[in-house]
Amino acid sequence: MPELRLTVSIVQYDTPTDVLAQTLRSLTHALERAELTPESARIRLIDNGDRLKASWLEETTQWPIDLHQGHGNIGYGRGHNLALDEAGTFHLVLNPDVHIELDAIASALAFLDEHPDCGLITPKAYTPQGVRQRLARRYPNVLDMALRGFAPRWLKERFAQRLDYNDFVGELEEEVAWDPPLASGCFMLFRGDVLSKLGGFDPRFFLYFEDSDLSLRCGKISRCAYVPSVQIIHHGGGAAEKGMQHIWLYIRSAAKFFNKHGWRLK
Repeated sequence: MPELRLTVSIVQYDTPTDVLAQTLRSLTHALERAELTPESARIRLIDNGDRLKASWLEETTQWPIDLHQGHGNIGYGRGHNLALDEAGTFHLVLNPDVHIELDAIASALAFLDEHPDCGLITPKAYTPQGVRQRLARRYPNVLDMALRGFAPRWLKERFAQRLDYNDFVGELEEEVAWDPPLASGCFMLFRGDVLSKLGGFDPRFFLYFEDSDLSLRCGKISRCAYVPSVQIIHHGGGAAEKGMQHIWLYIRSAAKFFNKHGWRLK
C-alpha cells in the first residue's frame, strides 16, 4: 500500500461552481506534476452548504474526491477538522477559491523533505488581477485590524506605512523567510504530525482568525516558512465587502483572538 504522502481538505459553503472547478483542476494538475497518485494523495471536500452533487465532481475532475455532506454549516475550521483523522505525512488546508500554480505542490513537498524542522508553509500569492496578496503577517494590533477589515481605500492609503510593515511589504519577496507569526488559511501546508499535535483549528472560531490562531500556535511547537517558489492565485475578498453578517463575524472572531492571545492597542 503506497504511503499516504499528502491529504488535502477543502471546505466550501457557497463558492461559485466555476471557481471551485478551477480550484479542483489546478490542484489535481499540481498533484500529478508532483508525481502523486490517488493512492498517495487524497482530497476531502467538506460541503458545509450541502449543495454539491457527486455527478458534478465526476464531470469536473477524474481524480476521486471524498465528499462530506449532511453536517450543516459548522464553520471553516471545524469543517477542516473533519479531515484530520486521516491526515497524511503532509496535509494541505485549502480554500475553494484558490488556483494552484502547476509546480507549487512539488516545490512545497521538496522544501518540507529538505527542512524537517518546518511544520507549516505559507506561499507567495497574487490576486486574479496580478496584484501581490500578503498571506504572512506580523501579530496585529486593534487599529491595524480595524483598518484592514473596514477602512475605505483613502484611509488605508493614509496608514499605508504601518499596514505595509504589518504585512511584510518589501521583506517577503523572492527569498525563503522563516517564522512569520501569522499565515492565511487559504493555503496552509502542514506537516501532518504537527497539525495532529495542534489538534487542528480551534472550533470556537466560526469564521475569521481561525488561521491566525492556528499559525500562532504552530509557531510554538514548530517553524513556519514563507516559500516563494510555492505560488497561488487567491480570489478571496475582505470581510467588509461581503456584508454586515461577515463584518459581525469578523468583529466577534477578532475579540476571541485577542482575548486568547493578548490585546495590542498600538
